[in-house]
Amino acid sequence: MANLVEVTTQQQFEDFLAKAGKCLTVVHFQAAWAPQCEQMNGVMAELAKEHTSTTFVKLEAEAVPEVSEKYEITSVPTFLFFKGGEKVDRLDGANAPELTKNVTRLAVTGSPGGAADSSTTDLNQRLKKLINAAPCMLFMKGSAQEPRCGFSKQIAALLKTHNIQFSSFDILSDDEVRQGLKTYSNWPTYPQLYANGELVGGLDIVKELAESGELENTCPKAVTLEHRLKTIINQSPVMLFMKGNKEAAKCGFSRQTLEIMHDTGVDYDTFDILQDEEVRQGLKTYSNWPTYPQLYVKGELIGGLDILKELKESGDLVSVLKGEP
Repeated sequence: MANLVEVTTQQQFEDFLAKAGKCLTVVHFQAAWAPQCEQMNGVMAELAKEHTSTTFVKLEAEAVPEVSEKYEITSVPTFLFFKGGEKVDRLDGANAPELTKNVTRLAVTGSPGGAADSSTTDLNQRLKKLINAAPCMLFMKGSAQEPRCGFSKQIAALLKTHNIQFSSFDILSDDEVRQGLKTYSNWPTYPQLYANGELVGGLDIVKELAESGELENTCPKAVTLEHRLKTIINQSPVMLFMKGNKEAAKCGFSRQTLEIMHDTGVDYDTFDILQDEEVRQGLKTYSNWPTYPQLYVKGELIGGLDILKELKESGDLVSVLKGEP
């Protein structure tokens, strides 16, 4: 594909940014030794088919250190988004849904000089994808954390009060979506709430649903933090919560723990607590263990670095990791 390329020098990188102009350029800082990078390249290939006016660039982070250092790339995969030669967004980690969401949000819709009806079709397709980006989707002014109008603030608070799990889109960040969605939905004002791809309505409708007790049946309820923590803890028989990941520890204790785990030869997964503040704080209470890293085997807490060192010295570590009595 002409819009999916690989660059090997700083000059090539700068040339592609200049050539793209105001169109979106997505740069994947990758490493050949990281399997998650290969997985994300597959995601990029699919996105390149959908977004033909967007340029997708693969760049080996360690092979072009001048670029990696300039943009403070400390781990892979990392994605940078450029428009007009300027960085407009960043995504750290192998998060396919978030990459898709960012590309959809930032990509230039339609092609220069295209017919008006073609642009309308492209916009409708984009709106449909945004509406279906989450089971419950709120189009609002600002974000759920920082609403920028009274109506948006009220509806976000109402959804949170009723423990509704939802994602949001800031219409102030994209005038094309702001204007286009009014026509698409035949609803002239904001906020607008969608459930399973269908318009629920605005603030007044959501208030009525809440008062009648129907809101919970209309929108999916949020997963409790305890349930979420249990799910993450049990996603692998051996689970390590740390700062960073297997490829790049971000503190000395986590680095030492990785070295010990690697020497055992036992397979394990990691979770980067720096990427999720809710998990970082919640797990300390859930496990009654105030520090990181934390190691779990078959859903049960083993402990931190000191415990692992003791188990290694006693010769019991491998059998504990394998869940043997």
